[in-house]
Amino acid sequence: MNSKERTGRLPVRTKLGFGVADLGGNLFFTAMGFWSLNYLTDTVAIPAAAAGAAVMIGKLWDAVTDPTMGYISDRTRTRWGRRRPYLLFGSIPLFLSMWFFFTNPHIDNVALATVWAAFALCLLNTAYTVVNIPYSSLTPELTQDYHERSSLNGYRFGFAVIGTILGAGAVLPIIGLFETRDAGFSAVGALLGVVMAVTALITFASVREPDHSATPRPTEGFFATFLAVFNNKPYVIILLTYALNLTALNFVQGILVYYFKYLYRDEGATTIAMILLLVVAMLFIPVSVLVSRHIGKKRTYQVSFFVLATACLAIFFLGHVLGMGFFLAMMVYAGIGIGFGYVAPWAMVPDTIEYDAVRTGKRKEGAFYGMWTFTSKVGTSLAIFLTGVILDLARYSPNLAEQADSATLAIRLIVGPIPAVVFIAAIILVQFYPIDEKSYATMMAEAGKKD
Repeated sequence: MNSKERTGRLPVRTKLGFGVADLGGNLFFTAMGFWSLNYLTDTVAIPAAAAGAAVMIGKLWDAVTDPTMGYISDRTRTRWGRRRPYLLFGSIPLFLSMWFFFTNPHIDNVALATVWAAFALCLLNTAYTVVNIPYSSLTPELTQDYHERSSLNGYRFGFAVIGTILGAGAVLPIIGLFETRDAGFSAVGALLGVVMAVTALITFASVREPDHSATPRPTEGFFATFLAVFNNKPYVIILLTYALNLTALNFVQGILVYYFKYLYRDEGATTIAMILLLVVAMLFIPVSVLVSRHIGKKRTYQVSFFVLATACLAIFFLGHVLGMGFFLAMMVYAGIGIGFGYVAPWAMVPDTIEYDAVRTGKRKEGAFYGMWTFTSKVGTSLAIFLTGVILDLARYSPNLAEQADSATLAIRLIVGPIPAVVFIAAIILVQFYPIDEKSYATMMAEAGKKD
């Protein structure tokens, strides 16, 4: 792929081939977000605070693996490119580690069970990192066009929503096919792991990277490479905004099954709520791409946060009063916000990377995406850890039908005001993001003159 191809329109087959890997990526992300804490507390029988700590340890391990993977892929040179080899060779370990985590080890000792959970999550997150960091780094490799990046990510997140729906909606039906919850979760791990591996392999076979054989490898040391990304102000703003976004979303998705199980006494309805949320999100992804062309990526992202914050507050104040029908209606409304929030950040971050390349003359996509994924995982782990701690402090008892009033209030707070405040903080922070279509075009024109 030459520079001319990177500035023109991409073929639909390239967009489809690129996008499909995020079906598996978001299947992983959603299954872990919705089910990892509940699986550890209600199936493996680890106390909520300890389970939350295990999840956080697994994510903080990414402080090592995410930046390292970005550093390695930036310096990789093969006949397949810099990123694609990792999709090929990382797919099978990803499948195996997903199955391993969701297979209950039946360890009676709480401390040992917690250690097992932390180890299994470190293993799984490492396998995911090996595939996902190089995959994410492909975006600026495939096109430099401002709007084509939104289109490319629109295809990607169309597949992402399908993966999200599977990760959210398929788990309980699969578990229901088996006599025990243990066997059901083990099958969930195996089946979802297969999908994750296959979609990564399809992307490996479908896309081509630019020829970097003549491009010198970056010479900066490991720490200098990653400290340098913080000199990029637009990147730091969107990085922290996205971390806030995922923190808030993981409060909601991690507690959703608890809300239906203990406030509505209908755990199975969780699947209906998730599917409603995500089907609407899928429908609004292409709408968000069109809206973004008129009001800009930043404003589109702010619309997402506003919708989600108001949905959370409505659920807190009225969900337990008006019943499940109202909650499901709010899931439809929140789906609009989810749809508007899928593409915008992933279309913005390549612009910040291009900004850095123009400013420094060096390309280090892997470093930026390594830090991007690490920060997002910290936000995710922080939400799950705090959820576990709050539930423990509120005297939550796994599988007890009549929870203490303090536990039900905690569940309502975690689905309502807590994420709403985080969404509002994200609206304020992203307001300071400086790159729009006009400034991007000016930047690229000046870069063209230098060439």
